[in-house]
Amino acid sequence: MNPITVAIVEDNAAVCASLEKMINASERCRCVCTCRNGGQALQLIPKHRPDVAIMDINLPDLTGIECTARLKRQLPQTQFLVLTVYNDSQQIFSALEAGASGYLLKRSLPEAIVQAVCDVHAGGSPMSAEIARKVVQSFQRPKASASEIEALSPREMEILQLVTEGLTTKEIADRSGVSYTTICTHLGHIYEKLHVHSRTAAAAKYLQAEKR
Repeated sequence: MNPITVAIVEDNAAVCASLEKMINASERCRCVCTCRNGGQALQLIPKHRPDVAIMDINLPDLTGIECTARLKRQLPQTQFLVLTVYNDSQQIFSALEAGASGYLLKRSLPEAIVQAVCDVHAGGSPMSAEIARKVVQSFQRPKASASEIEALSPREMEILQLVTEGLTTKEIADRSGVSYTTICTHLGHIYEKLHVHSRTAAAAKYLQAEKR
């Protein structure tokens, strides 16, 4: 049986080396490339066409979520497994919306990470237990009504979409060409119209409304 080919996208050199060693130590997997930022991932991963890509979220040039979205469009057969320290609902749903099929926390045991690579390659959706719980809880929250979504202005909708993509307030301000304070004001209006009190809750309501 051919080994599962794996690409690793991780900006921390020590963590990247540890993951590469871990993958190659398994008889079932083989690391074909490592990338230290999103730019390298966009260049190297399409060349190697791995079965699975392990993707960090916090990269120095673009987010792993954006990187996953771009690569998934090019490589629909490659399975993306997010491995990150972030366990908030906003990042989870943004990653899954971008095309990730699994979501693990970096504190997972080495054998759990290798097993997740095998599971996602086999068609599963491996997740750390607390991540799976957050996904379940998100579907138990009140959904946004049509009137709440319709109350948002085009600008507010644009900002909320960027929030669901995992961008920080500063990143949204930079991309929109306005000040940090202006984005904060828009976010305040969004929270008021959606009857929520956080970015995560606003993103969850928006994503749930999109699924209907």
